[in-house]
Amino acid sequence: MNRKPSVSAGPATLLGAQLRRRKSITNMIAEAETNAGAGQLRRTLGMWQLTMISVGATMGTGILVILGDTVPIAGPAIWISFVIAGITALLSAMSYAEMAGMVPVSGSSYSYSYATMGEGIAWICGWCLVLEYAVSVAAVAVGAGQYVNETLRTFGMELPAALAGGPAEGGVVNLPALIVVVLATVLLVRGARESAIVNSIVVAIKAGILIFFSIVAFSAFNAGNFEPLLPMGAAGVTAAASSVFFSYIGFDAASTAGEEAKNPKRDLPRAIMLSMLIVTITYVLVAVSAIGAREWNWFEGAQAPLVQIVGELTGQPIFVLAFAVAAVLAIASVVLTVLYGQTRILLAMSRDGLVPPVFGKVSRRTGTPVAGTWITGILVAITAGFIPLGALADATSIGTLFAFALVGASVIYLRRKQPQAPRTFKLPLFPVTPILGIFACLFLMSQLGWHTWLVFIIWMIVGVALYLGYGRRRSRLGQLSAQDYAASHGIGR
Repeated sequence: MNRKPSVSAGPATLLGAQLRRRKSITNMIAEAETNAGAGQLRRTLGMWQLTMISVGATMGTGILVILGDTVPIAGPAIWISFVIAGITALLSAMSYAEMAGMVPVSGSSYSYSYATMGEGIAWICGWCLVLEYAVSVAAVAVGAGQYVNETLRTFGMELPAALAGGPAEGGVVNLPALIVVVLATVLLVRGARESAIVNSIVVAIKAGILIFFSIVAFSAFNAGNFEPLLPMGAAGVTAAASSVFFSYIGFDAASTAGEEAKNPKRDLPRAIMLSMLIVTITYVLVAVSAIGAREWNWFEGAQAPLVQIVGELTGQPIFVLAFAVAAVLAIASVVLTVLYGQTRILLAMSRDGLVPPVFGKVSRRTGTPVAGTWITGILVAITAGFIPLGALADATSIGTLFAFALVGASVIYLRRKQPQAPRTFKLPLFPVTPILGIFACLFLMSQLGWHTWLVFIIWMIVGVALYLGYGRRRSRLGQLSAQDYAASHGIGR
């Protein structure tokens, strides 16, 4: 008998062979159109809505939530940290733009990895995206509690300590964070189009309050606040850059809308690049104006620094109230759009058999993955209610940086293997741009603390266990014999 182990069929396929199996882009797009018979998503989103999804998932996160944690690390050079993180994100965004134009499906970098590096790396990437999206939603929602308190203080009230933070912060539960996630989940269940309309309105409000803050802060600008520029040295700037990279997470949310965009090959790359431009300019502007208005030492321990600055400079409670309310809405839009991205990635993974089918079932009435959205929303709400911001933000950054590095590798692979494939966007200076993006991501990962790496390693171990215990046996690609795999995907043995 001359049968070789590498061509065995179905679940008996050797682990190494299964991990290397790739999905063809053609079949991936075809499968997305039918969603394996589990109901189809609706194509209702144009370029402007896609851009707003990307901006909504990104802008406001770092500025409104973690500025008080990162300025004490970098000092007045915090704006340089934002530039470093922004350049890193831009390098990755260009890779995302190219891949989104080639693979317009809901899986984002999970799907890109599946098409280039195989099922094993795709699973790892998808597991990192769960860390990126679900945990970042929880992290941003935690910040909502801080601004709710600022709103209440204008009326001389405050949330009870038991409801303002989780156990690690001396409370019982962060009630505002939990409520924000639940409300976003309810809206997402209603439909992508409705969610996009609400998000666009809230993004306009968000941009308005940040512009308003900059105007107020520049009215009290003191250039002396930037001296010394590097009180913690260059190491402080790069360490802060690793943390504020968390504030750029979200631009890739547009890529998860590949199956709901009207013209994904044209509009997804444009939306990603335009959103990055808008967000980076806004972040640097707000960071510079904030430091100009207050010395960097002032930010230490500040839970909602922007609204505090507005209150101190204007002396008008009405401005504080308006800003705080708008900030809560801004944070809610991040929760809404990032939670949207998480549910679409789980849908793509479910379609491939790697996570339970409940995440891939789409309602005929709403055109959304209702059950998957509720499950994800409830789990995220619980996380937001009980875990503090700092631990969540750093864990999110490391998972995101790893996923972004894989997208850069995907671009390099497809340029080498399929140089003639149609591309609606081609990143410039290939291969320098994706290589720089990969190394920038790895560098920022190296700047994160050991406890963050420990969480990441544990997370990866859990992911590997889940794949071996569930995903490997139920993978649709793994079920194919070597002959069927070659015939269906146009790939040799």
